[in-house]
Amino acid sequence: MLLFRWLMLLMLLGTVVCFMFYIGTGQERFKRYGLKTLKWTVIAAMGFFAVLILERIA
Repeated sequence: MLLFRWLMLLMLLGTVVCFMFYIGTGQERFKRYGLKTLKWTVIAAMGFFAVLILERIA
């Protein structure tokens, strides 16, 4: 579980860095990278919480 938390933190940090590059340069590719990273971070978080809920139920 600790490894997954670190992975989530790094993914969120990557998203923030991408958006900072977008703000700094104005290049659309950084915004696309940030949105893709954010999307997969949210999907991974949903999976993580689903596993936690299923563990509590079982």
